Amino acid sequence: MNDLAVQGKSILMISSELPEVLRMSHRILVMCEGRITGELPGGASQEAIMTLATQRQGARPAPLPAAKLPA
Repeated sequence: MNDLAVQGKSILMISSELPEVLRMSHRILVMCEGRITGELPGGASQEAIMTLATQRQGARPAPLPAAKLPA
């Protein structure tokens, strides 16, 4: 997959395994109950992902923690 990404190809990866998502992603779209609840950069914290992954429809959104990107 890394070789395809280097060639500029888009890859759609669906996984519930956060370590795998964090290791492989440049951009993360998070869904809850069939709708996209947010978009985060690769390197986002598990806390930020879980905040978006648990946003129920009609619920008041919780503030996202600041993204901690690699240096």
